[in-house]
Amino acid sequence: MNCYKHLSPLFLTVLGCLFFLGTSAQKDSTFQLDNKSITLTPAVIYSNLNVDAFIQHIKKDTSFYKAFKNLRIAEYTSSNSVFIFDKGDEVQASLNSKTQQFTKNGCRWMKVLEEKTTGDFYDRKREYNYYTASLYAGLFFTKDTVCGETNIIGKEPFSVKDKSGIEKHKEQLKLLFFNPGMPISGIPFIGNKVSIFESPMDDLYDFIIDLETKNGLFCYVFKIIPRQDLTRSERSKLVIDQMITWFDPNDWQIVARNYDLSYKAGIYEFDVKMEAVLSKINGVVYPTILRYNGNWKVIGKKRENASFTATLYDFK
Repeated sequence: MNCYKHLSPLFLTVLGCLFFLGTSAQKDSTFQLDNKSITLTPAVIYSNLNVDAFIQHIKKDTSFYKAFKNLRIAEYTSSNSVFIFDKGDEVQASLNSKTQQFTKNGCRWMKVLEEKTTGDFYDRKREYNYYTASLYAGLFFTKDTVCGETNIIGKEPFSVKDKSGIEKHKEQLKLLFFNPGMPISGIPFIGNKVSIFESPMDDLYDFIIDLETKNGLFCYVFKIIPRQDLTRSERSKLVIDQMITWFDPNDWQIVARNYDLSYKAGIYEFDVKMEAVLSKINGVVYPTILRYNGNWKVIGKKRENASFTATLYDFK
């Protein structure tokens, strides 16, 4: 997605002002929204960004999820890499494959073009031996033909109702990933701790709006990071360690998003990092790169340390 193309005259004027004034001589400013201070860098101040509208857009935005829903009705090729590591951070099992999705008459199906596995990635029945692999497959692989799906987003896109086991966990993961800041039901001890836009969790974070480059593109960036003066007790409440989102300045479409998530409870713990890059192709936005790196531990199961990368291309 090229953020340089078709920049508005106002945006070009802002860049010109910054060039001549020099940002080093300027100071950050703050904007009050619902009793929350939001830091604005000099570049953003000169851009005359409507901060209130921008924040409300972020809180209600569904375009990130829409981009992933677009995969359900598109033909594309995907390069898939999944690695499972042992206690010494050596590769214990892995998958490297190339798949292609086809669509016709409202249905989609997938063909495996190449595949190579190592270790015990599959069991004897060719089921996944690892939770991370199963989650990845649930998001990007299709065993059979699937029909009747659309890219339309309903009023309640995510629900754990009538779901259990891995299907329930996948839905919870989608909610956390696609709609950050909303409470997640069914995960013990977390609940409202991910409601970073609402009290009392919003008081534990600094909100910053800036202008910077991402993957060579010049975009608005919205950063949510923990306050530096948090006490140990306050820091223990955090689930989202940071979230950074880059936006196209012309239409506020998300260009990329990074997450750092971690939490320790009595029955489980996790520490993961995720990164997603979106691209506009023929007027439609798709995720083109998705990266995950992290580990989790649940009572009764071995600790799982894994990473994966999905690279999507050749959209039709």
